[in-house]
Amino acid sequence: MADTDEAPMPRLIVGLGNPGAKYDHTRHNIGFAAIDTLAQTWQIRLAEHRKFQGWFGEGVAVKGAKVCLLKPTTFMNLSGQSIRAVADWYKITPAEVLVIYDDMDLPIGKVRLRQSGSAGGHNGMKSAIAHLNSQDFSRLRIGIGIPQDKGTEGEVISHVLGRFSQAENRLMAEVLKLVVDAVELSFKQGFPKAMSLYNNRTVALES
Repeated sequence: MADTDEAPMPRLIVGLGNPGAKYDHTRHNIGFAAIDTLAQTWQIRLAEHRKFQGWFGEGVAVKGAKVCLLKPTTFMNLSGQSIRAVADWYKITPAEVLVIYDDMDLPIGKVRLRQSGSAGGHNGMKSAIAHLNSQDFSRLRIGIGIPQDKGTEGEVISHVLGRFSQAENRLMAEVLKLVVDAVELSFKQGFPKAMSLYNNRTVALES
């Protein structure tokens, strides 16, 4: 699917992350935070669902659109198992899936929306693509900043599993509001419109 094509409204929105208290509020779990924010905004209750291997809820987003929200609890590298379980149960096609996840190649304060593409080295996305057997699903990447030494595996792991600073947390709260706005616009006016409006925006803290 080309990024200029009209995509169907998402029926399943997934946030990627790792389960467990030690991963709470880490950079790698910003996808979970996005789902929590959407659930709060749309008043959708999330509950642990054994069949779907994750925290799951369904309700109404905007324009009366029914939507499922999912936080896989399989650990990042197996996220696709959970996504596939929900997609199979509700007969959701890959084109009706939106995955939200962290991207260290984007600076903090930036988001990027795309309608298809590769995993870009993200293990959770590799699993999603493998289990959906398709790259043709929408994704929203949230910038978590580039580690000081990206060439060192230890530095990369330390960065993505680390927590945001106090100032970064304030910034990310605004970024999550931007994520909600972008997702809601995709329901109202289509995904290409959301891409054109939000892919070039930058959230910055007031000095």
